[in-house]
Amino acid sequence: MPLHSEADKPAYSGFLNILKPPGMTSARAVAYVRSRLNGAKVGHAGTLDPEAAGVLPLMIGKAARLFDELQNDQKAYIAEIAFGAATDTQDAQGTVVQTGTNIPTEAQLSALLPTLIGEVQQLPPMYSALKQNGRRLYDLAREGKTVERKPRTMTLFSASLLGFTSENTALIRLRCSKGFYVRTLCHDIGKKLGCPAHMRFLLRTASGIFTVDTANTLEEIDRAAKDGSLPSLLVPMDAVLAHLPYAEVPKRLLKPFQNGVPLPLSAFSELADTAQDTRVQLRVGGKTAAIAYVHNDTLKPATWLAE
Repeated sequence: MPLHSEADKPAYSGFLNILKPPGMTSARAVAYVRSRLNGAKVGHAGTLDPEAAGVLPLMIGKAARLFDELQNDQKAYIAEIAFGAATDTQDAQGTVVQTGTNIPTEAQLSALLPTLIGEVQQLPPMYSALKQNGRRLYDLAREGKTVERKPRTMTLFSASLLGFTSENTALIRLRCSKGFYVRTLCHDIGKKLGCPAHMRFLLRTASGIFTVDTANTLEEIDRAAKDGSLPSLLVPMDAVLAHLPYAEVPKRLLKPFQNGVPLPLSAFSELADTAQDTRVQLRVGGKTAAIAYVHNDTLKPATWLAE
């Protein structure tokens, strides 16, 4: 039931860091929050598999314009790897396709992980959302089809062993680039150690500036929506732009700026040495009004955040 009439509909903009529970799709999480914002525009900044849990940043209102700013953010995970069986989906939801009893020791797994850090070639699993000729790979896989896929270059920034949770399961902590398949890593670890393996569980602990420590549960979001405090949970749009240089638009250039006219770089002394194509924040009254980029001797507005 809407909390406001259409006439009273508040204009929300910002990011909502939610703690997605296992068993919920990212799309369903978006719908859950949208219903508590009286249908406001809501989108997710990077899908989290249904059976995975953890950080899922949602973009509210104008924050959706910053989607590209979030896509290159590093991700952090804790994964549970299970040795002794490989599955067709590379996770616990699939069918076992291979078994083995050569369970690695803690020392063997601990020694292997640092050797995997750096650029890695990953073959996208058939059970993935990637499209080929307009069709999702997982749809083709469910029809019993296998198609040729090209390896993709990903980056594993860190990987360490937290410890074994049972005789054949272990927790690993990792930080990686966007699009990285953690379940494929678990599968490949099994191959390297001579024992079939799959990912048993996945928790995303960070996505860029958003961490599990500051994530809101669905119950917390629901309570905040009911008592009117939901805006206090939103992370300001400026928070995800802290890595970009910024400058205040001089008053004499406000009108051309508002009309989308490229501004002379020479008018911004603090950006004088900024390299070509660098993205910068342009602020009005101390608040980011647009993201622009350096083009020759000008700043060209590219993404508008002002009203």
